[in-house]
Amino acid sequence: MTLVQKAGRFVTGTARMAFLGGNRLYYAWLAVLGLCIVQAAFAFSHQFENGLIVTHMRDSVSWGFYIGNFTFLVGVAAAAVLLVVPAYVYDWKPIKEVVLFGELLAVAAIVMCLLFVLADMGRPDRFWHLIPGIGHMNLPSAIMAWDSIVLNIYLAVNLTVASYLVYCAYYGIPYNKKFVVPLVIFSIPMAVSIHTVTAFLYNGMASRSYWNSAILAPRFIASAFCSGPALLLILFQILRKVSAFEIKDEAIHKVAELMAYAMGLNLFLFGAEIFKEYYSNTHHLVHYEYLFAGLHGKASPIAPYAWMSLIFSIVAFFLFLIPKTRRMPVTMNIGCVLIYASVYIEKGIALIIPGFTPDQLGQVYEYVPSATELRVAAGVFGVGFLLFTLMVKVSVSILFDRPTAEAHG
Repeated sequence: MTLVQKAGRFVTGTARMAFLGGNRLYYAWLAVLGLCIVQAAFAFSHQFENGLIVTHMRDSVSWGFYIGNFTFLVGVAAAAVLLVVPAYVYDWKPIKEVVLFGELLAVAAIVMCLLFVLADMGRPDRFWHLIPGIGHMNLPSAIMAWDSIVLNIYLAVNLTVASYLVYCAYYGIPYNKKFVVPLVIFSIPMAVSIHTVTAFLYNGMASRSYWNSAILAPRFIASAFCSGPALLLILFQILRKVSAFEIKDEAIHKVAELMAYAMGLNLFLFGAEIFKEYYSNTHHLVHYEYLFAGLHGKASPIAPYAWMSLIFSIVAFFLFLIPKTRRMPVTMNIGCVLIYASVYIEKGIALIIPGFTPDQLGQVYEYVPSATELRVAAGVFGVGFLLFTLMVKVSVSILFDRPTAEAHG
């Protein structure tokens, strides 16, 4: 059998595994995601026909729900490195079993990132300008061009490693460590770079004082190492119950411990920024006043979310910091939900809107996502979760349920 034939058999075999052999709950989940995608297609068609005026973004707040989700998902994609470091750098074997799922999550997250960028473009037909080697990327001055490059490289690395590992398992052959390990190690600086360059998109804007902070990049990375692993911890527990997937408790507890350190660092950096703004009490404080209270005697519509994010983060930090609560499934899962929600609010609401409010003229525009934005976002998440679900289904089937290609006919 030639390599092309083996590759073709691999593709068709994995496609069958992705859509066949699931239970009713699995197909119901696929149906829900499919409905999300279909309705989003109609919403995006309406936006494409009428322009971004159908969103609530305006000159005052020109980035909104789309870019907030993009920023959050870049952090989720970078979180795979939290599993890679102890697994391959320190050769900690219990986590080596689960690194693949971190890479699959990174692939799905990057795909969603790119879709949110596409949705945010007033002329999505010009997306080709961001393609390296084809578009006019205005290197080296354009930070967006660098962001496009590192995101695509990170996507390619994770997709290559994950596909190769599953391909080898499909045919029951050992993988080549000399090929896999260098790529996995290379993914570590790439994971840091994708969120660092994304942070540079914000803090490189000197006129936006809320974002113009040197600690924004480390804050991005610290929060990223919380949100992605929180999702993975819940996934691992589900897989243990519904499949032959096995993961040791010590691996889950180690990831939870690393999350506690990341959360502590994130809270420290946030506290340092708050101290600087409130102690110096310059006119730049106006953005934090809008975030946590309001301006001109009027309450801020995002203040409840900002306080919710902060409280969630503090509670989750202590749940993961205390060994007893981070090892207890109930409290650990509560902490995962809290930290995921906290980081989502932090990146999606508390980062974008206060940066534009008030605007350069001192005007306050109350931005709230439109129905079109919410529908398109639901579809993008539908695509990401559908892709991730199918990839996990195939991986679990090959790696744990049926170990070789002989079982696939």
